[in-house]
Amino acid sequence: MRFHHIVFDPNLLLNVLFRRGGAASPTQALVERVVKGEVTGWISAHSLPAVQRLATRQLDADGVSRDESEQMVGEFLRWLCRHFQFLSLPGEESKELVGAAKNIEEAQIALAASFLGEDTCIATDNREFDTLGKIQALSPQELLSTVQRPVEGKIDFIDLRAQQRVILPALEQRVRTVFRHGQFIQGPEIRELEQKLAEYVGVQHALCCSSGTDALLLALMAFGVGPGDAILTTPFTFIATAEVISLLGATPVFVDIEPRTFNLDPSALERALCALRNNDPSIHPLPRNPVPAALKPRGILPVDLFGLPADFDSIAALADQHGLFLLEDAAQSFGGTYKGRRAGSFGHAGATSFFPAKPLGCYGDGGAVFTNDGELARKMASFRVHGQGSDKYDNVRIGLNARCDTLQAAILLAKLEAFPAELEARQAVAQEYTRILSACPSIRTPFVPSECKSAWAQYSLLSDRRAAIQSALKALGIPTAVYYPRPLHLQSAFSGLGYPKGSFPASEDAARRIFSLPMHPYMKEDQIRHIADRVLAAATGP
Repeated sequence: MRFHHIVFDPNLLLNVLFRRGGAASPTQALVERVVKGEVTGWISAHSLPAVQRLATRQLDADGVSRDESEQMVGEFLRWLCRHFQFLSLPGEESKELVGAAKNIEEAQIALAASFLGEDTCIATDNREFDTLGKIQALSPQELLSTVQRPVEGKIDFIDLRAQQRVILPALEQRVRTVFRHGQFIQGPEIRELEQKLAEYVGVQHALCCSSGTDALLLALMAFGVGPGDAILTTPFTFIATAEVISLLGATPVFVDIEPRTFNLDPSALERALCALRNNDPSIHPLPRNPVPAALKPRGILPVDLFGLPADFDSIAALADQHGLFLLEDAAQSFGGTYKGRRAGSFGHAGATSFFPAKPLGCYGDGGAVFTNDGELARKMASFRVHGQGSDKYDNVRIGLNARCDTLQAAILLAKLEAFPAELEARQAVAQEYTRILSACPSIRTPFVPSECKSAWAQYSLLSDRRAAIQSALKALGIPTAVYYPRPLHLQSAFSGLGYPKGSFPASEDAARRIFSLPMHPYMKEDQIRHIADRVLAAATGP
């Protein structure tokens, strides 16, 4: 098995400090792998005082002066803080140690390490290390051989466990704070998160809510959308985008995508608006029910698909020209940019999702809406809590129960700290995929315009050999997914609109050929190359 997470016996780290075994020792080599980021190194937080005490005692025995000793130990501890993660054992788990541990300190380390997952191992020279039978313990020499092995074992499509291991101390601290203050609804973490989200996106107002779907719904409700309104959007997206339009009694008017970006095509959007204004489906496909003459264009709802922001200059110009609101569906693009501005900041309002698989995800459902319009923000805040007015029993409108839980906000605050680095890691994963796959004639890699930066919620390819490639990868234990196998206008939920097959050829072609590869910020280079090489072999095979 290949281990990605190495929990160090504190005695090994003292060997590093005192250069025992020389610069080329297995321990030094394993630590170098940690420093280079090839594996994640961990040390038990409760072991630090012992490390400090033992190091000081050894330096005293070696005749090092007190001042020099304090300086050396201090520099060593700071070095540990830069390169290692700190592992703690939740208090409620300590009961497992009672009566079971031969060595309490070793057993604490083993028990805490066991929560990191199956690709975790303890590095120790002590063959009798008390692991409680919960985790493997190997020597540095033995571990080096596993680090050098080629990729093997299970590959996750999105590895949330890898992220959790890296940010576990921050997560635990945030969650425990919520447990201590007990404000599980609208606690202080909600306000802190809203402020940080607004600052990150670059808007005046951010409101956390219960899901990305409710984020869209809150915005549409604040715009006053209802029966007879036409909202123009893409058919190549998840159903939530158009679902919220129909829930309010309005009508989604679908507009085809631009084939290279999979986002709303501005030229098709212009034709759709002209068709609506003139009640002429020969200009652009229109719904047959209700009849176009009964529809009034109210807004545009573009989607930043797979993490790539839409062409907002062109879309916003059309919205202004026709007097329409613009609501950005940024459920997949949080962290992406268009001409230097971050996703969520475009139009009159933006909405995002914190579903666990999103670039910034919580551990349940969550979402947020963004706007620079104070009145719009006030309305959305009211709709979010049952149409609340001046107090919880003063209801000035019919609303929703669409609040974000405080615990989810706490988790997002911990994740937000790591998000910029994760976003850069996503860029590196996508670039490596593209470098390997772009020369293959039977595959089309993602296109990112020069003015954009994708958040890479998905890494999606187009190929006429999709079925063969997916089948070959599945046989090798490499997961793939199809987003989306059927455009919305061809789904039963929207059959009443009367759009026939062939109405939106770019969306239908993409649905026929698209598939996505594993994508997350904790992928290793050898994993990326392994997957990409297998895709190439399947794409060029018989």
